[in-house]
Amino acid sequence: MFLLGRRGDILPADLYHNSSERAMPGPYSVKFESNVPLMLRDGTMTYVDVCRPDAQGGFPGLMIRTPYNKSEVTSRAWALDIIRAAQRGYAVVLQDIRGRHSSEGEFYPFVNEASDGLDSIEWLASQPWCSGKVGMFGSSYNGATQWLAASQGPSHLGGIAPGVTASDYHEGWSWQGGAFELGFNMSWSVGSLTAANWQNLSKQLFLSPYQLDALLKTQDNLMPAAEHLPMSGYEELKGELAPYYFDWMEHPEYDDYWKAISIEEMHKDIVVPAFNYGGWYDIFIGGTVRNFTGMRESGGSDQARSLQRLVIGPWTHGGLQTSVAGERSFGAAASTLADDVPGGILRFYDYLLHGEENGLADDKPVRIFVMGDNVWREEDEWPLTRANPTEYYLGSGGRANTLAGDGALVQDPPAESPPDVFLYNPLDPVPTRGGNLCCDVGTLVAGVFDQRPIETRGDVLVYTSSPMEEDTEVTGPVVATLYASSSAVDTDFTAKLVDVRPNGYAANLCDGIIRARYRTPREPASFLEPGDVYEFTIDLGPTSNVFKKGHSIRVEIASSNFPRFDRNLNTGEPIGTTGESVPALQTVFHDARYPSRITLPVVPRE
Repeated sequence: MFLLGRRGDILPADLYHNSSERAMPGPYSVKFESNVPLMLRDGTMTYVDVCRPDAQGGFPGLMIRTPYNKSEVTSRAWALDIIRAAQRGYAVVLQDIRGRHSSEGEFYPFVNEASDGLDSIEWLASQPWCSGKVGMFGSSYNGATQWLAASQGPSHLGGIAPGVTASDYHEGWSWQGGAFELGFNMSWSVGSLTAANWQNLSKQLFLSPYQLDALLKTQDNLMPAAEHLPMSGYEELKGELAPYYFDWMEHPEYDDYWKAISIEEMHKDIVVPAFNYGGWYDIFIGGTVRNFTGMRESGGSDQARSLQRLVIGPWTHGGLQTSVAGERSFGAAASTLADDVPGGILRFYDYLLHGEENGLADDKPVRIFVMGDNVWREEDEWPLTRANPTEYYLGSGGRANTLAGDGALVQDPPAESPPDVFLYNPLDPVPTRGGNLCCDVGTLVAGVFDQRPIETRGDVLVYTSSPMEEDTEVTGPVVATLYASSSAVDTDFTAKLVDVRPNGYAANLCDGIIRARYRTPREPASFLEPGDVYEFTIDLGPTSNVFKKGHSIRVEIASSNFPRFDRNLNTGEPIGTTGESVPALQTVFHDARYPSRITLPVVPRE
């Protein structure tokens, strides 16, 4: 038995940072134990693997709580090499969360992670080989398990190290800008959550192997599954296999379903520091940044606010350990291994859990990789206060359609400029080509790709600046403001920022979407009056890129990015209820009255 505890706003100095305490000498020989039982408060039995120093005494614990199989090599080495950590004087615990792989119980994303995480941390702290101090680590969903557990104030938790993860499981995880993140939701549910956990599920649900065959065929042929209409008719996940997939679809608005698990709502309750890391081409980069900024502003203790850390590299969601994102290599120094992000996490915990005076408190809190220059740089803050919000305005002679059109990106707003018009047909959407994607490397390949094949379409508006006269750095959040009308009661608008090389190669940097009915964030749906002009704000997320001398800045405007996002069928009906669609005639305005533009955070060059 063990006691569950919560901590107040101020961290007890004698427990969480004692300057007289030093990391115990190493390296240690390592002892490994497999499938150790850990019972949760409701009697559910989960199982953990333990990798710890083979020595007397108690060592700080580091825990990863994962749905992705604790015994897989990726769990043991992806975010943190557990042998390296154990040799350094940490007792590392890897847990299959409830309902996953070796553990009992029923899995439903997010809902049990707060209380289960609290129980698991307190169990670890109570072990005779643990000093009573605990940290957590892991990426993606393993970041969610950390944030949700930390929201409960476990009395022995000293810090967390969440990577490539979100701050809100509505906006930026299941939905973005009002659009359903179809490619991610489907590929994650089919592959990582269902097919990968089949042995556990089949024991609980008495499933037929033929069902697994059907699921694997879907996993191998994601596009036909994504194209299926109506979306709620997707049979392979129905029943008890993945009820959450359909629940996400039925909650398009930010309601109580989402509020209960929103990390942003919990920042004030979290009293421990976090080592946040993310990638410019990661699907959750917006949430990674919002967790850092939210905790710096509203974290529940002085230490939580002052010791937040943020590292962002040129990484995709599954490509942290490489320097390649899509078609582009950013150089040997770009990967998490080359930059030793795992070593940075251990140094973070050496200070917090071992009490080592290693200068961590004096470090700059932000470390970013600046693309284009391809260098690492440390910063005092995020976003950068020295960045100047700079407007680039859309303009054309009314024929910005395709790369061959007359669209221009200018710094002076055009006084007179005829609008651009295109037809969006949901049955022929603009295909996804690179970007911030997850989790099917066969269909949804993330990172940098030449966008010119996309820019040949008549339903893509292309606006390009003159070549840069000098290197121009854009570092920070990117936002597009669009004035547009539609012939439909509901539709989507997308925007993409592109770096165009002198040879014409068009490298995508960041992109976003807005669903017209949800154009006002956190408000109920409001449909369009066909033909009326509306202002749409599109969040493209953050980036850091130097447009080198001779390169051009380009903005693409369209109404689809499929299958990254579901197609808006333009009817206004709930996304899962119909297969009927109508085309929409879209008009984008850019003149003195309607100054459509993109706002770029331009950083002065030293």
